[in-house]
Amino acid sequence: MKFNKIIGHSNIKENLIRAFNNNRMSHSYLFYGNPGIGKLALAIAFAQYVSCKNRTSTDSCGICASCKKYEKLIHPDLHFVFPVITQSGKKSISDTYIETWRERILSNPYFSYHDWLFSLDSKNKQGSIHKDESSEILRKLNLKTFESDYKFMIIWLPEMMNSTSANKLLKILEEPPQNTIFILVSDCRENVLSTIISRTQPIKILGINDDCLKNAIIDEYNIGDKMASDIVRISNGSLIEARKQIVLNEETEYNLSKFTELMRVCYARKIQEAIYFAETMAKTSREKQKSFLYYCLVLLRENFIYNTNLSEVVYLTTKEFEFSRNFSKFINFSNVTELTEIFEKAHFHIERNGNAKIIFVDIAFKIMKNIRKK
Repeated sequence: MKFNKIIGHSNIKENLIRAFNNNRMSHSYLFYGNPGIGKLALAIAFAQYVSCKNRTSTDSCGICASCKKYEKLIHPDLHFVFPVITQSGKKSISDTYIETWRERILSNPYFSYHDWLFSLDSKNKQGSIHKDESSEILRKLNLKTFESDYKFMIIWLPEMMNSTSANKLLKILEEPPQNTIFILVSDCRENVLSTIISRTQPIKILGINDDCLKNAIIDEYNIGDKMASDIVRISNGSLIEARKQIVLNEETEYNLSKFTELMRVCYARKIQEAIYFAETMAKTSREKQKSFLYYCLVLLRENFIYNTNLSEVVYLTTKEFEFSRNFSKFINFSNVTELTEIFEKAHFHIERNGNAKIIFVDIAFKIMKNIRKK
């Protein structure tokens, strides 16, 4: 993957190239930022650039033997670690799913954790980087480089490591093998072990520049300039979010309808309907429940900002705007913190396989207590 295939981020590209040319590369990086902004693509492009045999001052050549292998993600000195699911008869390590992983990136390197689980047909299972992965990392990194001067170990979503795996990685980062570059790619830096963060060079990847993002979606979908500008405004620099606004997104429609239902039931304090809502949500998959709870947090934030008359930094679709015109007045300084904590704690407990019906009943009753505060 060449740098010129990545949307925007010219400063990041230049800084990475400069670090390599000045022999100032770190042995471990942490690329962090929101999903859909190109962090993983940047990591692969940087590895390809360093390994390229005929690199230029701005990019890898794309035609040497090394680049051709990188373009297929089969270079012997490029290694990946990513969350996987447990399946009977299969070892819970990244190499078990490497072909699916390559197909996912080659088809579109801008994807989310939920997109990846969908590729794995995970059903109700959640992904994780398991303890067996640490042994695989050690085994691979103890090998000599095959073709390049450096080995690259790209770890996607290190926040998904279990404690055993994370602690073993910490030991590797303390004494990294020679000529090995780690690139950790995180959607949520706060959930990565602080001791791991302290042993990496953090690089914050901001959202894609508005003009770059607009041009990209115009080229991909052949939409008009005005429509593209509106989509970019509510996408917060994420290509994933921009695509959601263009392609019919049933998940967003579902989440908005359920959020609307929940708030109306809670405002009216209809106990029986709240219990029915909880029972309905409990029958959905864990991933769908988590997606809904995350959506609730986002919509709360947008409605609170809307209510403070800062509409220029509100990111809402047309349907969300229609709902928020009336709803936003109920989200204010008196209750926004409590409401946010309700959904954050619920998300935490759902992730840890808590009883979904109890969790959603608890959500409803707590919202009833706080939604009328002024």
